Parts: sequence; structure tokens; C-alpha cells
Amino acid sequence: MSVQDTIKSQVTSHSVVLYMKGSPQFPQCGFSATATQLLKMNGALDVFTVDVLQNPEIREGIKQYANWPTIPQLYVNGEFVGGCDIMKELAQSGELQKIVASAKK
Repeated sequence: MSVQDTIKSQVTSHSVVLYMKGSPQFPQCGFSATATQLLKMNGALDVFTVDVLQNPEIREGIKQYANWPTIPQLYVNGEFVGGCDIMKELAQSGELQKIVASAKK
């Protein structure tokens, strides 16, 4: 299975997926910490997280998968939502809560 196949499998088999540096309990960068807090504050309870620091292939592959150069990256229902800055904007407008609520259970 290629890295792209692995990523596709992860984002399609879980309703909310966050590719981040570290874990929600121990984020390894400020952007990842912010992303996990935003998800928590907007009602995301069941988030599948992938620590890209544990897998260099995923770390590079995820950037190509969505054609997005930075991490963290959020996927909901298999669709790329955005990185930390987009998540902040969506949270401020109330859209992030709606997106999270739309996640298939």
C-alpha cells in the first residue's frame, strides 16, 4: 500500500481526521495545539489524529495529498477542510462547529 493509499484510507474511514505534530495530549507545535483546542471547543469528540513526526512518509505524503504545504491538516467526511489559520477563521464565523457537527458518526 502506498503512502497516498494509506492517507486516503485514513481520511475516508474516520469522520474527523487531524494530521498534526505530536498528539492532542502533547502537541509538538503551537499550530497543532491550537487546532486540537479549536476542534474540542467546537464539539469534535471523536477525532482520529495522526502524528506526522512518527512517520516521515506520511509527513511528506499528506502535503501532496491535499496540495497543502503545512501541518496540521483537518479532514471531515473525507474532505480537506484546511490548516490552522482556516480552522481559526471557520471557528470565528461559526462554520467550524457546523462542519464538525456534519461529521458522520
